Amino acid sequence: MACSREGVRLAGSLLRRQLPLRAATPLCARRFASTEAQKASSNKVDDLSELEPASSFLTPPPDENVVKSFDKDQRTEHGKKLPGNRYALRLFSPPLDLKLTMSRYQYHPPKFDRGPLHPVQSPPSSDPIARDFTPGPFNIPRLRHTLETTIAPDLLTLTYQHHPPGEVRPVSTKGELRTWDGSSPYHKNRPRRAPRGPSSDSIPLLERDITPTNIPEIKAVSISMHQPKGTSDKEYLHTARAALLAISGQFPKVNIIKSNIVQFKIKKGDIGGVHVTLEGNAAYEFMDKLVTLVLPKIKEWPGVKASSGDGNGNLSLGLDREAMSYFPELEYNFSSYPTKMIPGCYISIQTTATSDRQARLLLEALGIPFYGKVKN
Repeated sequence: MACSREGVRLAGSLLRRQLPLRAATPLCARRFASTEAQKASSNKVDDLSELEPASSFLTPPPDENVVKSFDKDQRTEHGKKLPGNRYALRLFSPPLDLKLTMSRYQYHPPKFDRGPLHPVQSPPSSDPIARDFTPGPFNIPRLRHTLETTIAPDLLTLTYQHHPPGEVRPVSTKGELRTWDGSSPYHKNRPRRAPRGPSSDSIPLLERDITPTNIPEIKAVSISMHQPKGTSDKEYLHTARAALLAISGQFPKVNIIKSNIVQFKIKKGDIGGVHVTLEGNAAYEFMDKLVTLVLPKIKEWPGVKASSGDGNGNLSLGLDREAMSYFPELEYNFSSYPTKMIPGCYISIQTTATSDRQARLLLEALGIPFYGKVKN
């Protein structure tokens, strides 16, 4: 017993990192019911035989010649600079007498996208070094949470179509290019013709079925204000920018007219208004505010016209000057704005739906009513 107590006392006085990784027998003398007694062996190794007799605190410091040679190597490595980073290293490099120097290579994301085959690619927008990096998200909008938890399963159930195994589904020919009939030998290797109709320049999208991996959602919301008097009187422009900045939370951009229109007395280069585009959570926050606080206050408002879509899942609506006063950012101090200078706004809702029918299903579930003839 005396020997075991001396061994435990000696092991406790040593550091944990000085103990062997695998001990032949546990240092604790206590036995548990689930353990078996170890059989005595003639070649049993002592528990403390692998311990070092000297402590690491007694290690002598390195020689001065070794330190000087190390500093010399650091200076030599510091002189090696990359061709594209000479200016950055000259500005941000630490002094030569420091032992810890910064990285020799400093990556700067490219300013332009030169295609997917270029050797230098821009990092994703989630990377902090990306040029379009935006920190966040810091919250989950209420409307987005409702869409993901409640509306998305309802849309899947509402639009479900059962197709038995082996069923041959019809293939839509919408948007396909027409082939030549081959009546002339010059038709060979000739590119296909555009679809018939006045809108043949733009080929419409094919409607994709709503599946768990393809659920319509809001992609972006564009808000624009038409203010043609901003060219002659800057007060109209400042009022529109202040109102749009208050309701959107982003600094708006000025629209410049690109062509002359004699009927409306508009010249090229004049100011046409302001616009802003909200994406991500900001778009859901604006839609929540629009559906919950603004639209219910409009008297005798029938809703959004059902034929307002562009055929690709994007819908638009407009608000007059009176409806602008219902936004909470403008309602509490609406008297501080020049009433006659506040214009209405046009709101364009961009969704990931591939048809106007799916976009209407999404917006109806979010709380926007529609009226009139339906256009698919």
